Amino acid sequence: MAAVLVFFVFLAAIAISLPIGISMVLGSVAPIFLLDKGGNIAQLLHNTFSGANNTPILAVPLFILGGVIMAEGGISKKLFNFFAYFVGRIPGGVPCAVILTCLFYGAISGSGPATTAAVGSMCIPFMVSLGYEKRWSAGLIAVAGGLGVIIPPSIPFVLYSMATGVSTGDLFLGGVFPGILIGLFMMIYAVVYCLRKGEDRALINEKMNELKGEGLGRLFMDSFWALLCPVIILGGIYSGKFTPTEAACVSVFYAILVSLFIYKSITLKDLVPFLCSSVKTYGGLAFVLAFATAFGRVLSMTKATQAVEQFITTNFHSGAVLLSVLVVVFLLLGMVMDTGPAIIILAPVLLPAVQKLGINGVHFGVVLVCCLSIGLATPPFGLDLFVAGNLSDEPPMAVARRAVPFIVSFLIALALITYVPWFSTFLVSL
Repeated sequence: MAAVLVFFVFLAAIAISLPIGISMVLGSVAPIFLLDKGGNIAQLLHNTFSGANNTPILAVPLFILGGVIMAEGGISKKLFNFFAYFVGRIPGGVPCAVILTCLFYGAISGSGPATTAAVGSMCIPFMVSLGYEKRWSAGLIAVAGGLGVIIPPSIPFVLYSMATGVSTGDLFLGGVFPGILIGLFMMIYAVVYCLRKGEDRALINEKMNELKGEGLGRLFMDSFWALLCPVIILGGIYSGKFTPTEAACVSVFYAILVSLFIYKSITLKDLVPFLCSSVKTYGGLAFVLAFATAFGRVLSMTKATQAVEQFITTNFHSGAVLLSVLVVVFLLLGMVMDTGPAIIILAPVLLPAVQKLGINGVHFGVVLVCCLSIGLATPPFGLDLFVAGNLSDEPPMAVARRAVPFIVSFLIALALITYVPWFSTFLVSL
């Protein structure tokens, strides 16, 4: 009864459009006041503060700050020029270069909206100048930006690790092949679209000739420090030199050094606004994460986790069938719920049950994050849609309509990731 009350109050609060943090507070206190179960207010406050006061969570604001500095430092343009040099001349090569830039930039920022903003601010005007439709270009960026939360280092993977205890390093490894696979399917669609609709090859070749004129050596040296960033971060984690939280700190200092002294694209006085921007981005998320931890403890104390586990193991006897149902649920939740709270709430409740059916914890985490990343580009609340819409001066819903084929290609890749665990677990098993 107490577990049902928690979920009922929480979902009812969301249904009447209360903020997610307030909804979790109401769901947490409902069994305490109405049924005298789920602990007491003192325990609730303690759990809230302990949720915000832990070392692993520091990786989240630090990765956000590193991504902001890299974005303002013009790193995305250097990456795009490097990839465009190799693929820009083939049919659909420019959109493919954009997707490759999002893939690689995701290994720097760890955030979908940050990737969308950094790459889109440069690539949307560039694509429009080459004759590509503005809304189509914005739709491409909105969906490809979601790769920023799949390619490691990934903020959602850090949150999933915090909520479940699954190794952050294993989750980072698990996201490599799925991210590449999704990017590959999106590039296939982009090539097919450009072959069918045609491109302004004369204008594209002119721009590519300008890049060729700079020479591969110069382009490589110009983008070398940007390309080196994920190597340092991920290499440091997997060599045991530092933890994921320490890696986030390294990413901030690396971003400052590269942008300030090597590329000289920012000044010391720019750092204060960057810090303010990161705090604003993380502030609301921190409040939600703190109460999400308390909410999860209340669910545990009211035996909601056990109830969910019993329901799943009683009604599902196949891991594939369960994943099919959960993927649909996650896709729907991704449309209306932010990625961070969804992971903190769902992961610890569902993981014990899915593991009982033989589903690997890393594989489940990758599927969950992939589903929620699609939500970043789907209406009504897809954040990447609003970012891409603002960058292109187009209504988000208009961008969403042009993003549909990219979402479909994403979903095809998601089906492979869901039913072929190898993509998520191979690197982990090495």
